[in-house]
Amino acid sequence: MDLEEKLRILGGAARYDVSCSSSGVRRPARAGKLGDCARYGVCHSWSDDGRCISLLKVLFSNHCVYDCAYCANRASVSRPRASFTPRELADLTMDFYRRNYIEGLFLSSAVWVSPDYTMERLLLTARLLRQEEGFNGYIHLKAIPGASPELIRQAGIYADRMSVNIELPSEGSLRLLAPDKRKEDILGPMGEVAEHISANREERKRFRRAPAFVPAGQSTQLIVGATPESDLRIVELAEGLYRRYGLKRVYYSAFVPVSDDPRLPRLESPPLLREHRLYQADWLIRHYHFTSGELLDEERPQLDEQLDPKSGWALRHPEFFPVEVNRADYEELLRVPGLGVRSARRIIQARRVHSLDFEDLGKIGVALKRARYFITCRGRYYSGARVSEEEIRRNIGTLCGTSRGRAGKANQLRLFGDDGGLRGVEDAITSASGEI
Repeated sequence: MDLEEKLRILGGAARYDVSCSSSGVRRPARAGKLGDCARYGVCHSWSDDGRCISLLKVLFSNHCVYDCAYCANRASVSRPRASFTPRELADLTMDFYRRNYIEGLFLSSAVWVSPDYTMERLLLTARLLRQEEGFNGYIHLKAIPGASPELIRQAGIYADRMSVNIELPSEGSLRLLAPDKRKEDILGPMGEVAEHISANREERKRFRRAPAFVPAGQSTQLIVGATPESDLRIVELAEGLYRRYGLKRVYYSAFVPVSDDPRLPRLESPPLLREHRLYQADWLIRHYHFTSGELLDEERPQLDEQLDPKSGWALRHPEFFPVEVNRADYEELLRVPGLGVRSARRIIQARRVHSLDFEDLGKIGVALKRARYFITCRGRYYSGARVSEEEIRRNIGTLCGTSRGRAGKANQLRLFGDDGGLRGVEDAITSASGEI
């Protein structure tokens, strides 16, 4: 099989993995090295919102010894199979880079032969790129569940980011749909990476020239809709992963039916709107100081598909509102729908000079179409009087593009277009104005 055919098969097989981000690392250009890596993207090339522009995203192999029901590459499925060699993939990466097709590498793999065998091939590829080819650009490697700690440690020396996909939200679901995998095999590498990242940070405080270990941190992916877990359980799991393992990101992937396995649910289409809401809830936990218990509870375990989670929380807590923008502290401003981190900081700064009115808020970028229902300026509402909850819900639902008759069409998360190109994950968690 020639290299072009391998790339066609293994590039297409990688499209189900959304745990792909290049932000958070800075590797400047060095004499004798090829490429560099900027904090908000790859090779000094990023979009205005900090998204990665282009990565070579492939599987090392789609030969798999596991038979996970939800996976397009499972052992029992009949499909074209291919595998690279470390040298082939290193040469391909360098060739694409020199042609300016890509700015980095995202490398995952099915479990080929065994976890250690697969992890060793990923490690050899990264080592060839760094040591023999002098590649100084971005590399994201998948840590294979069940691989030995020593292989994980060595791979982390060459990778900017690593990730271990949990995929299913509970141990029971893992036993049902992925009986070859164990929870310990997934959390073990995740814990190893977290431990080495922490130790490396302490070492670099003492020795500035010590090599960095996974400087962009680690991430994971959860499949949404393949199993019956509620949004509450998924958000609680993500919150626990951030707290325990210091993850940079948890990615959510709407379940795409790829087989007629009776263990899988029958869905007309992937639950993309649910995925979109989970990204928004995740953003609130990471950047807006919300907890999972504030967004969801046992009586309300599912996110409202008609409202973004922040607006839903606001409508359930009328005692918190209205918020007077000229007196509220930063934390209170963050709780207002339509106010984000940037606009809250701008409000704090601007009101030091003079008290603000609604015209001032519009000038500094506040999304008044959403925020006006929950704030006052100088003691007055935007419209002069507070409207009913029903009207707020109806108007905000229309702004989100999810009002009745439009749900699931306008603003659902699209990770891949018709041409297979990677779309921006961040689009799923910000409104048109850039604020939640």
